[in-house]
Amino acid sequence: MSEQPPCRLLKRRELISELLHVGGAALLFSVTPFGRAAVSRGFGVVAVRVWPAADYTRVTIEHRAPLKFTHFTIKDPHRLVVDLENVEFNSVLESMAGKISPDDPNIKLLRAGRFKPGVVRLVMELKNEVKPQVFVLPPVGQYGYRLVLDVYPLEPPDLLSQLIKKHDTPDDLAPAENTAGDETLASAGTAGDSATGERKPGVPTDKAGASGDAPKTVRRKKGGGRMLTIMIDPGHGGEDPGAVGSRGSYEKHVTLAIAKRLKSKIDDEPNMRAMLTRDTDYFVPLNVRVQKARRIRADLFLSIHADAFIRPDANGSSVFALSEHGASSSAARWLAQKENEADLIGGVNIAANRDPMLARTLLDLSQTATISDSLKFGGVVLKEIGQINRLHKNHVEQAGFAVLKAPDIPSILVETAFISNPEEEKRLNDSAYQEKMAQSIFNGIRKYFAQNPPLARLPAALAALD
Repeated sequence: MSEQPPCRLLKRRELISELLHVGGAALLFSVTPFGRAAVSRGFGVVAVRVWPAADYTRVTIEHRAPLKFTHFTIKDPHRLVVDLENVEFNSVLESMAGKISPDDPNIKLLRAGRFKPGVVRLVMELKNEVKPQVFVLPPVGQYGYRLVLDVYPLEPPDLLSQLIKKHDTPDDLAPAENTAGDETLASAGTAGDSATGERKPGVPTDKAGASGDAPKTVRRKKGGGRMLTIMIDPGHGGEDPGAVGSRGSYEKHVTLAIAKRLKSKIDDEPNMRAMLTRDTDYFVPLNVRVQKARRIRADLFLSIHADAFIRPDANGSSVFALSEHGASSSAARWLAQKENEADLIGGVNIAANRDPMLARTLLDLSQTATISDSLKFGGVVLKEIGQINRLHKNHVEQAGFAVLKAPDIPSILVETAFISNPEEEKRLNDSAYQEKMAQSIFNGIRKYFAQNPPLARLPAALAALD
């Protein structure tokens, strides 16, 4: 009789250990019924995820209920300390240390342990001084309650300096000038000329033949115009996986793969350069994507997606531009609403993330002209994509996409295909299709510039808002 309770306790511990070991992957991302049931029996924290990037490193701690916490920083060496109240130390927290990559640009070590009864202390050793943001998120999508630790470098990366260092000299950021005798980027021809017949330097000529090949350019001489800058935005990332296909493909991985291929093609052009809003798997708020494009004074902004629809038979590629007066179709409205929810899923610190630039009515005067240019840009890209895939709609659609709201940069969103369609999901994961899609978008970019010579850089009134 005296041996019965210890035996039962041992079996219970063995069961818990087995569940944690076998169901680790499920628990890591769980808001499944099993995951919630496990939490209710006392497992506590169900997931810890780490998303490192040069911009910032995010650590999320998922729990079955809102976490009570306090936090503070320590110098010499730099550390962030977070105390979690009413939390039991479990194997998920114990595994936290192994989630930090040696090449994480911000975090050196992360460890957790029992600090006192009912309190678990997390200690984050940092590689440099940071500006931490610690906040909670309510349940949304596949996630339960989350505590988010965002570790921002005290000195954020200078995107403009990075672009100059990688590609060219500061002279390329000056407005283009029509300097007589300088070699232009375009070969001889009439496309790209202004209404007065004056050649715009730095603009490729549309010499594409029946084959649809992109026009050829020659490298400009120093001082002979400026580089054309394109911001490429791989949709979703990090905590926000985007749409998920029936085969388990994540939209965020597909969009990044295509975006990198497109960037490579643009960078190979002597008169163009590209930057990505994210180059690894991490979350970027929608307004920050817009801000990044404006900081490098981009000539074009292009957001790449591979979305899902409520019906698995939906197929084809689409191109969208911003609308100020409602969506052009119910499907466009539904898609925009879904994309605009990315901040809810990815997790934005509302208190620290204000975007007055997009709210200023002064910029509405510029927005109308920008939307017109966006429709032209989208139309050229849509035509090119139509050569490699069926088009879901044969015209550029419009809706209120938050990511397209740069008031002074022509911006489009490209739905490369429906990841919810099994056949298209397979193509989206095929490197040959990714290459064709990147090439089609690139051809569209070149033809747009040939038909619509870019103006000088941002007007002073708009630049002052950055």
